[in-house]
Amino acid sequence: MLRRTAAAATAAAASLLMVTACSNSSTTASASGGTTLTYMTFDSPDLTPTFWKDSIAAAQATVPGLTIKQVVTPTTDRDTYAKQLEASGQFPDLLESITPSLYTGAGLLQPYDQSWINANFLLPQGNAIKGKVYIPPTNSQIIPLVYYNKAEFAKAGVQPPTTWAQFLAVCAKLKAAGQTPIELGGNDPFAAAMPLTGAISADVLGKDPQWLRQRYADTVKFTDADVVAAATKMRTLVTDGDFEQGALNVSYAQSITNFNAGKAAMYPMGSWYLGSIPKSEWNDIGVFPWPTDDGSVVVPFAVGGSMAISARTPDLKAATAFAESWSLNPSNLKTLITGDGAFPMLKGKTLADFGVTVSPAFTQSYAYVTQPNNKVSSIGWATNDDAMPGSLTNDFYAAAQALFNTSDVRGQLAKLDQDWATATQ
Repeated sequence: MLRRTAAAATAAAASLLMVTACSNSSTTASASGGTTLTYMTFDSPDLTPTFWKDSIAAAQATVPGLTIKQVVTPTTDRDTYAKQLEASGQFPDLLESITPSLYTGAGLLQPYDQSWINANFLLPQGNAIKGKVYIPPTNSQIIPLVYYNKAEFAKAGVQPPTTWAQFLAVCAKLKAAGQTPIELGGNDPFAAAMPLTGAISADVLGKDPQWLRQRYADTVKFTDADVVAAATKMRTLVTDGDFEQGALNVSYAQSITNFNAGKAAMYPMGSWYLGSIPKSEWNDIGVFPWPTDDGSVVVPFAVGGSMAISARTPDLKAATAFAESWSLNPSNLKTLITGDGAFPMLKGKTLADFGVTVSPAFTQSYAYVTQPNNKVSSIGWATNDDAMPGSLTNDFYAAAQALFNTSDVRGQLAKLDQDWATATQ
């Protein structure tokens, strides 16, 4: 589960008071002598209160004596809320879909047993940090893919491009046909950054998959020529008028509505968009990878996962048993596949084993996961050793939004180098 929406820190702070009032300690002994553990979850259109109630009940039933007390985040910004809970002495025993690298440095998370990870998942080290796994690698996403409206392409007489030059030519023909080439929910920073994420992941990490680790070693910079060239591509899309008018005022939610309504021909977004394609449109939406200069396929990839376990939990055995049971339940993965466009990563399972019916675009996208190709970390989305430090991801998003209003691409990247230095001091 990797989908993000805009943070709402104020709302999170307000809701923290409510949690404080109803939960004075993270763990308590029940009257029957069992254990009560806290589990931080979040609601979304697909991960509903009913989903959590049922999935928690199923996993809880496998651990005798365990009672789970659910703590629901006020927004989908799990990390901000988890940090607030930690600061107030209420760090949950189990935490759903957080960014482990933000907590491992302080020793707040308990790694899973590697033999259990190896036995159950296709990419056991897919989200490992320094060789240790803190969230079971149950699913993955591609961030971004480019979705396109087949009817709009046909009207303009264009085909899905494979090279950057072809991509720009497609945009030009779409504009000539009176169409908006690219939908962008620019008001939400993560959505605004999709073209920048695609360009740097494909052009820089596609040629040097170790780039982020070299950035940690300070042997490469954001201001290096190859990164500037990649980032300039996003600025080119802005100056060419390829996004809709007022794109920075369009929310992520509205961008989905707009694209599904045919108001733009292309939509760069994480593969979770697959869960938002109306069934009536399944045969009308196609997909292709973010185009590279030479047409080679690069897949910006991120392995997500389920829940992390607090290193402070007083009942590690029960917490681990619950987490393992929840993570391997096919019913939970089914919801993520159909609603969140997640690609399952459980060993020995096919899509048929989850009882799902998926769109042609999902099938085509999933093939990029299962086929051998050049998979690289999606910059800003990796949950492994390629995760960016501190708040660099937010800084990266801000740079993408700034490129709508400035031609100083190198200056924006220089700020990222400065932010990186600050974050790693």
